[in-house]
Amino acid sequence: MISIAEFRNVELKIAKIIFAERLEASDKLIRLEVDLGSEKRQIIAGIGKAYDPEHLIGKEIVVVANLEPRILMGLESQGMVLAASSSGVISLLTPDQEIESGSLIQ
Repeated sequence: MISIAEFRNVELKIAKIIFAERLEASDKLIRLEVDLGSEKRQIIAGIGKAYDPEHLIGKEIVVVANLEPRILMGLESQGMVLAASSSGVISLLTPDQEIESGSLIQ
């Protein structure tokens, strides 16, 4: 269990996917470029078995924006995409209506 104070330290934001490509050396990883309103970032996400990169462009998603960068397959990932998984099905968390990139989830 974490406290509400600890949870408040997690910065969840809306991001719009502006570019997506599958990493050749992986069947699972996709390199995303996302717009967070005030900046653009690269995120490496393990959603390649559930999503084709070309269908991700323009999609609004929820990301953890304040994680330390991590190197995956030689590329820097500057955040984490949030998704749900059940019985092998992966589903990205998305807003139910269009919302400005960079909007903070409260």
